[in-house]
Amino acid sequence: MVSYPFFKLFKRDSRVSGWVAVTTSRLGVHIAQAKYVGPRPQVTRCDFYPLAEVSASALEKLRRDAQLDEARFTTLLSPDEYQLMMVDAPNVPVDELKTAIRWKIKDSLNYHIDDATVDVLQIPTNKYGGDRPQSLYAIAASNETIRKRIGMFEKAKVDLNVIDIPEMAQRNIAALFEEEGRGLAMLTLGDEGCLLTITCDGELFLARRIDISLGQLQDADENLRQQYLDRVELELQRSLDYFDRQFHHIPVSRLLLAAPEALRLDKVLANSLGLPVQMLDLAQGMDIAGVPALSDSEYACHALPALGAALRQEKKAL
Repeated sequence: MVSYPFFKLFKRDSRVSGWVAVTTSRLGVHIAQAKYVGPRPQVTRCDFYPLAEVSASALEKLRRDAQLDEARFTTLLSPDEYQLMMVDAPNVPVDELKTAIRWKIKDSLNYHIDDATVDVLQIPTNKYGGDRPQSLYAIAASNETIRKRIGMFEKAKVDLNVIDIPEMAQRNIAALFEEEGRGLAMLTLGDEGCLLTITCDGELFLARRIDISLGQLQDADENLRQQYLDRVELELQRSLDYFDRQFHHIPVSRLLLAAPEALRLDKVLANSLGLPVQMLDLAQGMDIAGVPALSDSEYACHALPALGAALRQEKKAL
């Protein structure tokens, strides 16, 4: 597997000391820290700091207050700051792959390809005996977006190592709940909409966004909420059908759902999908004894992107 996205400043061994993820949203900042000390990762921090505006000065104050000077930091781009595109892998040598991908996706960007930072994530279909052509994900963000993010962290005196994307953060969590050789669908409801991923043996095969946020579902009246739920069900079924057609050699065992229990969304989806639906219980995949707030399903929904980013592990790069 490649060392996954997105923009790596330098590489260190982080398995023992762990990563600190600092993620930003319109509501504030999440700071999560996790490390691998045995068969399961240990979460040592997962805090939320509400902020009216996320700025370099606010981040610097949080860094000082949280005493994180010696940490290895990662962050996530927001969904509107990058594009994730599945494309057929070009038949070129490995050292020419990124150049070929840049040419392949250039017309899909709303800025010039010379102004883009691009990375690739391979989908290992051949490993599972399928006959589907080799595909990969291309991830692109404007250089200006990357510069702004790095600049804000530098001004905050945060030693940023990696900029990642939410799909890979969710992959990190899903990997802890998979059954060997079987696909796991995972749907999370968060501040920036729903994110569906389908993974197998720690690899990301499919990622889809549904533009319905947790707040929209919670604030809607009964009629509007039902419309939202109908859309979620439809997009889920379409995605599962697509996965079955494209990756039929990988059976999906169940849907893992991260949503507030009060919504009872697991009951709704179990009746419509014909697939076992299980609510996410983080304690089954990691040690969260040090952060009991993660036992609350709604708190966990908001914290999952930062938590997943903190669970990053380095892999061999292309």
